[in-house]
Amino acid sequence: MNFKDILPQAQAGRETAVEELLTRYRPLLVKESIYDGVFDEELYQELCLILLKCIHNFRI
Repeated sequence: MNFKDILPQAQAGRETAVEELLTRYRPLLVKESIYDGVFDEELYQELCLILLKCIHNFRI
């Protein structure tokens, strides 16, 4: 499935679609959660929440 197929399902609240998007963006979220060479779990969780908000607000 591509992004355009998954996004509307995630916006409708389908958990599997939301999980799929979080899985797809996990490497980027992990990369951006490294601060001073150390993985910051709290930052990772915050970035996940921001991604979820973006999913909800994104328009195609």
